[in-house]
Amino acid sequence: MDTYESVLLVKNEVFVFKIPPLTTNRGHRAADWNLAEPQWIGRMRLVAKGDECIIKLEDKTSGELFAKCPIDVYPGIAIEAVSDSSRYFVLRIQDDNGRSAFIGLGFSDRSDSFDLNVSLQEHFKWLKKSEEIEKEKGEPKQELDLRFKDGETIKINMKITKKDGGDAATKPKVKSLGGGILPPPPAAPVRIAPPPVPSVNSSPSHQPPNGSKPESWGEFASAANNNPR
Repeated sequence: MDTYESVLLVKNEVFVFKIPPLTTNRGHRAADWNLAEPQWIGRMRLVAKGDECIIKLEDKTSGELFAKCPIDVYPGIAIEAVSDSSRYFVLRIQDDNGRSAFIGLGFSDRSDSFDLNVSLQEHFKWLKKSEEIEKEKGEPKQELDLRFKDGETIKINMKITKKDGGDAATKPKVKSLGGGILPPPPAAPVRIAPPPVPSVNSSPSHQPPNGSKPESWGEFASAANNNPR
């Protein structure tokens, strides 16, 4: 399956300069270039194809390729910033035969060079993340070990509740006699009848003296009736 080319950045006007050989350790300086007379003016496209990242310098009318700069890492030797300006870079261009040369690349505005920096950083950050994901896919997954280690225990706190919602601790306990038989109900209280009321005959005021027998009520009534008024 062919890998499609994706465009990361396009700048319609860039300048290419011929740069002198580097003779000091201070790096490249744009002031050493003939900035008033660029060697070429055209369009720049930053493209990605698979793992490759390439700066392509093309004719802005016909699209004909002028030069290309493969970039394998950033920052790196393929593209370097100059020491005295943020708008200029040194590119290592290559042809199809593997021959290489160094040229100067410049932008008319600092925002254009800033966009190039950000696009390169984001691309290689994404590339690194993709490599990490692919590496993780190839690694065997470790199974989770749930076995207890030597001397390791587990404590479980369980609370059991009866279905009827009652709590055995709150229910009154019924004591039983031997054999599980309930005790008989308590006996009804015994009521004692009050003593009888003494009759008139039994009153001590009517008792005959010296233990003689009392007269009957009939005789008493007859005597009363015979008494003259």
